[in-house]
This record gives sequence, C-alpha cells and structure tokens, in this order.
Amino acid sequence: MDSKALRETLRHMLAVLEAERQALAGLDLEAILGTANDKQKLCGTLDGSGVGEIDDECRGLLEAAKRLNEVNRQVRNLIAANVSSRIETLTGTGAVYKPGPTGSRAAYAYARA
Repeated sequence: MDSKALRETLRHMLAVLEAERQALAGLDLEAILGTANDKQKLCGTLDGSGVGEIDDECRGLLEAAKRLNEVNRQVRNLIAANVSSRIETLTGTGAVYKPGPTGSRAAYAYARA
C-alpha cells in the first residue's frame, strides 16, 4: 500500500470512529455494531498494508485516530458502568468486587476477619 492509499484508509477510519461516537451518543445499537465491523475491516487493511515509512500527514491521521478511539473507549466504559449500576439497583445486588484494606498485612487481616 502506498502512502496515498494509507492516507485514504486512515481518513476512512477517522470517519468510522466519528460515526461510532455519534452512535454511542445516540445509543444506536445497530450503528454501533456496524461501526465495529467497519473498524475491524479497516484494521485488517492496515495490518496488511506493509507500509515501511510513514509520512507526517499519515502520522497526524494516526494520532487523531488513536485519540478518537480512546474517547470512544471511555464512552463505552461509562455506558457499561451505568448499565451495571442500574441492573444492580433493580436486582438489589451489590457489586461483585468489594475492595478491602490495602497492603499485605491488611489484606491478610481482612481475609481472616
């Protein structure tokens, strides 16, 4: 893949990541799944690109994609935490993970209590 094709693929990835952000904001499950499939295909294309040197424009596109993907990941995690919290509230169950005191002595004392 030449740098022109790489730039085009990265621009497409940015468009898909932006569509994913909008789908997450609207809680549009069909669009979320569609963008996940698109990202998977584009990652396959990028994996097989065989590009050795990356020019400054491609590096900028890669950084932008990395930042947008991170934002989307954080939004997905917030949505998942919100859903978990609501389910726990509805079912009356607490969190599975309950942190205790820290440190090896404290952990031992906590486990023995």
